[in-house]
Amino acid sequence: MSPTPEPGLPARVRVHEVGPRDGLQNEKALLPFDVKAEFIHRLAAAGLTTIEATSFVHPKWVPQLADAERLFPLLRDLDGVRLPVLVPNERGLDRALALGAREVAVFASVTESFARANLNRTVDESLAMFTPVIARALDAEVPVRGYLSMCFGDPWEGEVPVDRVVRVARRLIDLGCAELSLGDTIGVATPGQVTALLTALNGAGIPTERLAVHFHDTYGQALANTLTALRHGVTTVDASAGGLGGCPFAKSATGNLATEDLLWMLEGLGIETGVDLDRLTGTSLWLAAHLGRPSPSRTVSALSPKES
Repeated sequence: MSPTPEPGLPARVRVHEVGPRDGLQNEKALLPFDVKAEFIHRLAAAGLTTIEATSFVHPKWVPQLADAERLFPLLRDLDGVRLPVLVPNERGLDRALALGAREVAVFASVTESFARANLNRTVDESLAMFTPVIARALDAEVPVRGYLSMCFGDPWEGEVPVDRVVRVARRLIDLGCAELSLGDTIGVATPGQVTALLTALNGAGIPTERLAVHFHDTYGQALANTLTALRHGVTTVDASAGGLGGCPFAKSATGNLATEDLLWMLEGLGIETGVDLDRLTGTSLWLAAHLGRPSPSRTVSALSPKES
């Protein structure tokens, strides 16, 4: 397929691969840590340079990622690859720093219902919990990414007001987060809402270059929403190899935007990513065999070898 560029779009997009963390945390199958390590190595070999490796949450809450201490040391040979990890609190930060993590992320909610479901705290209480985490990470010269969940809709509260998202986003920026990932956790956003939120965040003094987008594909809107964000100037897009993932604390959340589906669109627009689509597709097929189910990615399905 020959690329057909669209004027005004960025020349290059950084894909923030979340499959090993956000993807696997919602899988029923518990993969061995050495399989996860090979998965991450295969992602890196396909050209992905930012791969969210794991989460240092308590094993009770996310048993799929209980092997973080065994997994992370197996990734030390990945020179030039950013390997951010999720940390929920100071204890999680301690565990991550002890293993040499050089980038961390915190996961905030913009709605009270999800903050209670995910963190058992109010929004303000969760931000207070993140305050020392972010401060200590920055003291250790470890940059922090802030995830904002439920930016567009919440399964308990319905549509989320833009000003509520802006308030939490501004708090995280003021605490020191280098980048914010705007999450459509249950996949209900449409392009007009994306434009409205990005415009409001810019109006609150948060520049587009500090924003990433993280869409789920519940209603098939993830690519349309991503393209809208690109037209606004966003250059970092979260995606999950093979479309893995959802959210264990929001049962209506379906899979993340598939990295392969994203790459097909970006390649068609002539936007560089540095990622080899064929090699990544092979990786997702390999992982699907370990998970015992087919990949939900339409691009993976289309590019898969067909039986005669």
